[in-house]
Amino acid sequence: MKRYIVEAIIIALGLTLLGVNIKSGFEKFANKDRKVTVKGLAEREVMANKITWPIVSKELGDYLPALYNNINSTNTAIINFLKSNGISDNEISVNPPKVVDLNSNIYSSNTRGYRYNITSVITVTSSQVAKVREIISKQGELLKQGIAIVDGDYENRISYEYTDFSAIKPEMMKEAISNAQKTAKQFAENSESKLGKIQTASQGQFSIQDRDSNTPYIKDIRVVTTVVYSLED
Repeated sequence: MKRYIVEAIIIALGLTLLGVNIKSGFEKFANKDRKVTVKGLAEREVMANKITWPIVSKELGDYLPALYNNINSTNTAIINFLKSNGISDNEISVNPPKVVDLNSNIYSSNTRGYRYNITSVITVTSSQVAKVREIISKQGELLKQGIAIVDGDYENRISYEYTDFSAIKPEMMKEAISNAQKTAKQFAENSESKLGKIQTASQGQFSIQDRDSNTPYIKDIRVVTTVVYSLED
């Protein structure tokens, strides 16, 4: 008799455990497709830490040797001006002059009164962004020496860069994921659910752009990450 009682108890326990497992399985099955996809944003404004300043000058005339002498004198004066304002040799590069023979273009009638147009570009590349911007504001001093700096075309515009993104990337990723989690928690509360584990997460989309057209030396850095969480009852 006792044996039957023990067997009955074992069977009952087994059925109870089976029921619990079945219930748990049904709950997991019911919840397996319940998820929420959210985006997290992190944004910073930083100062550019690299500037590239092409300094363009031109010489016009008909006699090449004289034009080259003028270009060399102009370049020497510009370099001296830069050095006197704290720019070092390794921040200065001089490009070979570009010569345009206006008489060699068969599709153009040269009515300008001169044959050659020589363009020289001296490029300043520096991490001293504030200093170089200050020098740019002083370039009118070259006019006193008879040197006119030409506005750069599309290829010779002043450009600003931010090169230390890798140093702030981990912190910004952490912030973006944290913001995504806050959004997901709010969604779970609104839907009377509990926020589960992360199912998938993207590394994030990164962008660096000028804050606006008037302050290209201030960069807006954005990180957007997409995270998928499971939802539970």
